[in-house]
Amino acid sequence: MKELTRAEEQIMQILWKIGRGYVNDMLEHFPEPKPAYNTVSTIVRILEKKEFIDHETFGKAHRYYPRVSKRDYARFTMKQMLNGYFSNSYRQMVSFFTSDQDLSLSEMEEIRQLMDQHINQKKQKP
Repeated sequence: MKELTRAEEQIMQILWKIGRGYVNDMLEHFPEPKPAYNTVSTIVRILEKKEFIDHETFGKAHRYYPRVSKRDYARFTMKQMLNGYFSNSYRQMVSFFTSDQDLSLSEMEEIRQLMDQHINQKKQKP
């Protein structure tokens, strides 16, 4: 999988949200000032070449849909971040987010509860 540019990711976020849509449908979800139709259309074609999206043809119109799920791309992006910024160490990443970020005590407790749940699930698997 390849990394997306900011503009490509913005279009993917829209497609993940709406599921399927024409370029005009995507344009409706952009904040003002909206990009030009041709700009979005060009980025959509790039995303097709990168195999992130595909289309259905209705006459001369194309309705686009994601081929890569948001979850799969999030997993890829997090692995890239983990490797690039935290020497592939989850411990370093968690340490960074718990000490260098402005997490509240309640947020840290929620994270700990999630971790405890996952630890217990792993312990119960044979």
